[in-house]
Amino acid sequence: MTSVLSVADAPAKLLDVQAVAEMLGCSPRHVYRLSDAGRMPRPVKLGSLVRWSARAIDEWVSAGCPSCRKGAG
Repeated sequence: MTSVLSVADAPAKLLDVQAVAEMLGCSPRHVYRLSDAGRMPRPVKLGSLVRWSARAIDEWVSAGCPSCRKGAG
């Protein structure tokens, strides 16, 4: 019996700060600044590692990079 994985079942791809910076065309430090200010999706913390969901970043960029902080207009 074979199992078929759908896209929803596939594991999420996680990006490091360098990959996110390359996607956004900025420095890794600027990615951390955006994240700390709540202006981009929250990262996933795995111990001392910080990673971002590729899907969340793609959706955020597609939406025009709106602020992700609650209450921001």
